[in-house]
Parts: sequence; C-alpha cells; structure tokens
Amino acid sequence: MREAWAGQRRSVPYQLVEVTGPSMVPTLQNGDWLLVQHVRSAAEVREGDVVVLRHPLQQDLLIVKRAVERREGGWWVLGDNTFVENDSREFGTVPDELVLARGRGRFRPPREVQRSVAGVAGWLASCVRPLRADRSFSRRLRAR
Repeated sequence: MREAWAGQRRSVPYQLVEVTGPSMVPTLQNGDWLLVQHVRSAAEVREGDVVVLRHPLQQDLLIVKRAVERREGGWWVLGDNTFVENDSREFGTVPDELVLARGRGRFRPPREVQRSVAGVAGWLASCVRPLRADRSFSRRLRAR
C-alpha cells in the first residue's frame, strides 16, 4: 500500500491510500484508491470493516484486510481473496494498537482510455463505492 502515513493519524481524520496487491480482490483491486478514516482505538472497528493495519511481523509494512472477529489479543483479519494467505491464518490475531484506520470508500481509476459513451457511463457507475461492512462482508461469507 502506498501512502504518506507518518504523522497523519492524529492531524487528519481521513486520508487516501493506494491499494497494491491482490489480497482483497474482488472488493479492492491493485491500483484502487481507498478513503480511510483514522481510528483512535480499535473499539471503533466493527466486524466486517475493511481496515488498514501494521503487519504484526513487519511493522513498517501497512496492509489492508477485513476485520472478521474480535478474539483474545486483538482482531482476526482476513483478505477477501482466499488464495492469498498473508493474514491472520499466517500471523494470528492483530493487537489493537496496530489497527490504524477503517476503509470508508473505494475509488477505482479507469484501467484504460474509454472510447465510447457506454464505456464512460459504465466506469462512472462503478468507479466509486462505499465500503459497508454489512454488505460486502456478507457477500464474501456466502461465496466461501
């Protein structure tokens, strides 16, 4: 994930970050932009939220995952892409202090130049989406 995170957590409540990697496909794709809201405590996170957190084993690395459930010691987080295991299945629960932000919305830039009105209209209809825990989380569970 690309971002300018240092010092932002306390001064700005919202921030845009670029998503890199396949772990949250289909919800988030490589190159998507994520609007995040910084959290003061992990108590602000709800089950099903897309969260930005520090990787528990490599804390200079920020990752995006879905907060699945509270467990003793923190949050159990999973990627939406079941084929990528860089999540709690690998590193266990994530301590509360490593949870930095909740995803609030996704912007998907155009992948190619749109040459038709229908192409532009289709992209406009899908380029901005709110990230609602109840909607996307339940879809992911049904798909498994």
